[in-house]
Amino acid sequence: MPSYNLLINDKNYTVEADAKMPLLWAIRDLAGLTGTKFGCGISQCGACTVHFNGTPVRSCSIPVSSAVGQKITTIEGLSADNSHPVQQAWIAEQVPQCGYCQSGQIMAATALLKKNANPTDKDIDTAMQGYLCRCGTYNRIRAAIKTASQLMNKASTN
Repeated sequence: MPSYNLLINDKNYTVEADAKMPLLWAIRDLAGLTGTKFGCGISQCGACTVHFNGTPVRSCSIPVSSAVGQKITTIEGLSADNSHPVQQAWIAEQVPQCGYCQSGQIMAATALLKKNANPTDKDIDTAMQGYLCRCGTYNRIRAAIKTASQLMNKASTN
């Protein structure tokens, strides 16, 4: 079995895996970072979203062999103590119900706010399209993204 060196959350992990193993399973099962969730396995729901060189991607559809030399950030990499503004906004707006999709939603929202510090409702809807929440907390997700935007903008002016 070949070995792959992965940079996940600024830490190096060496994993032994089949070249075609989805990155999701390398992250969860081999690196032990279980915040990234398996949802559908066909890149449709977004639960497995991580940042790949800063861009949100569905880790269930990327082979581990393609992740070598890339900077991977998982939900655990945003902050060790839930202090990231998006995580704080998620808590403040009480977004999660079952919580299963939330790590993917948070990773998508973080990427959006990195590109667009003041997104409109349309910007949010466009960026979050295809991220499924079986509990239907979409209004709270939108509110949390707006709250996170305010927190981030306030922090950048201080």
